[in-house]
Amino acid sequence: MKKKILAAMLAGAMVLSMAGCSGSSGSSDNAGNSEDASSEDSSTDGEAEETEIQVFIAASLNTVMTELAEMYNEKHPEVKITYNADSSGTLLTQIQEGYECDIFFSAAQKQMDDLEADGLMVEGTRADVVNNQVVVVSLKDSGTKVTGLENLNEAESIALAGGSVPVGRYTRQALINLGTLPETDDPASITTEEISEALGGVEISEQDNVSKVLSAVVEGSCEVGTTYYSDTYGYEDDLDILQTVSYDLTGNVIYPIARVVNEEADDVQTAAAEDFLQFILSDEAKAVFESYYFDTNV
Repeated sequence: MKKKILAAMLAGAMVLSMAGCSGSSGSSDNAGNSEDASSEDSSTDGEAEETEIQVFIAASLNTVMTELAEMYNEKHPEVKITYNADSSGTLLTQIQEGYECDIFFSAAQKQMDDLEADGLMVEGTRADVVNNQVVVVSLKDSGTKVTGLENLNEAESIALAGGSVPVGRYTRQALINLGTLPETDDPASITTEEISEALGGVEISEQDNVSKVLSAVVEGSCEVGTTYYSDTYGYEDDLDILQTVSYDLTGNVIYPIARVVNEEADDVQTAAAEDFLQFILSDEAKAVFESYYFDTNV
């Protein structure tokens, strides 16, 4: 019962998610002529059976995945795709707690590794989809003295994701590699207070997902922040990218996807989840990811 109630809640979350996408999502009007490169159309001569799949996505994927759902539904209107968008760490915890989920699309390998170690992944379905890049941003023409991570201490205020959020972990790793933070086996364990101290006491506003970091900078409540390059899509007139952080500092920012073991799913739901996953891995979807500033060379 708990899981069925959650599914209804997530359905509402999908409506909010679709409405809250700042207008930067591409229109589905251009999707009608697209060739579906996923597995064969599941419809038959008769009317396809309706079903719903629960897809947990990293917050930084919200806009691009909204467009991809619209494209997929052009040929599969019988499949309702319900997104739950949040930090990868939060999503993993929800799956571990028993929330109903068919597909997990993470912003980092660690959460997917944990999912697999817990036996919650459908064997043979894991795949790397895109690479991203951490950027340091400020409001357009803010006059900030910050040029990148090297002089982040010159900011008056910083928006930074927590350590359990992939972009927060990548930022911490980069600061370790620059010598700003001390070496540690687990960069995610470094607290906001420790980072502030290392930067000379600068004010840091900790956020629980990457979208909230972006909002803090766009709204002007923080002078600078670290987010993903893909998140700057649609904000080109609002933001200055002060630095694109090299992979030498962060490591690769690869987003893996996999199906999740869902014992409540019937055969129709399971087949729809597999077909949608294959669509996300298709050349058609690849072109959409690239249009939203993701790197598909993984």
